[in-house]
Amino acid sequence: MQRLQQLDIWLQQQFNGSSYTLAPASADASFRRYFRVTLSDGETRIVMDAPPQHEDCKPFLHVGKLFEQAGSHVPHVYAQDLEQGFLLLSDLGDTTYLQALTPDNAATLYGAATDALLKIQLASRTGELPPYDEALLRRELQLFPDWYIAKYLGVTLSDKQMLKLEEVFQRILANNLAQPCVYVHRDFHSRNLMLSTPNPGVLDFQDAVYGPITYDLASLFKDAYIQWEEPEVMDWLIRYWEKARKAGLPVRADFGEFYRDYEMMGVQRHIKVLGIFARLYHRDGKDGYLKDMPLVMDYLHRAAARYIDLKPLLNILDELAMDAAAKAQDTPT
Repeated sequence: MQRLQQLDIWLQQQFNGSSYTLAPASADASFRRYFRVTLSDGETRIVMDAPPQHEDCKPFLHVGKLFEQAGSHVPHVYAQDLEQGFLLLSDLGDTTYLQALTPDNAATLYGAATDALLKIQLASRTGELPPYDEALLRRELQLFPDWYIAKYLGVTLSDKQMLKLEEVFQRILANNLAQPCVYVHRDFHSRNLMLSTPNPGVLDFQDAVYGPITYDLASLFKDAYIQWEEPEVMDWLIRYWEKARKAGLPVRADFGEFYRDYEMMGVQRHIKVLGIFARLYHRDGKDGYLKDMPLVMDYLHRAAARYIDLKPLLNILDELAMDAAAKAQDTPT
């Protein structure tokens, strides 16, 4: 309640005492909260509440400026108070891509999304964002054995399984680190893209880094919250790849090599995401992501089955599935 009172006082200062109403807009997996401010003339704004003891608004401001300058549609910052952790932003609407996507409009919406991504990638410069380096990629991979396997499944891997998992991790990392680098949003998917004018509005970019060019495509087309048939995804990927080559982005000249990079990046992301979803449940008490785990595992399993380099991972996934099935059989109903 005290936090809302602080926010109310700050907003009254921003609007010179003019009347407004405040309603929850959304919350995310962090400590940030968002409210929609409706002014007396019907205009709306979004206010971000990011408690400074838990959240740092500076990366959001820095990345937002980079992406806005690149020509992508991100929230414009009207006012900020970093000491209190408040930002007053433009309103990109309340319809996400996840809510808006249909088989009839998917090609158009994804085309707009990859156009926005191209603008961000073309603006890339070294030194502006933290590197998506081996240490960070490896920390993310480690979430899988630590949180998904150990905590969520309650399984202790054998020494042999641990060695095999490490072997695969090294192969994944070698591919990821060999890819050309650009700005990476890191969560460029249907829940963070808004149906807006211009389209799409781009949200939740504060964790952006400088890293592998296929990462955001894996977020977009191997989305944990919505699935498309593989021939459609292949078509959208080819269209992106052609646009990227024409624009001079450093994608692989051979589409087959580019697609393999995309697949290996997707494997890294899904290994991480399974760990994050498990951690959100076990550490933070958030069970809303558990329903999305089967789709993420399906993406991971399909990719692991396609590449000989990932065969040890496929074996581990199958062993974990058999172990889970055996436990379920032994559990009295």
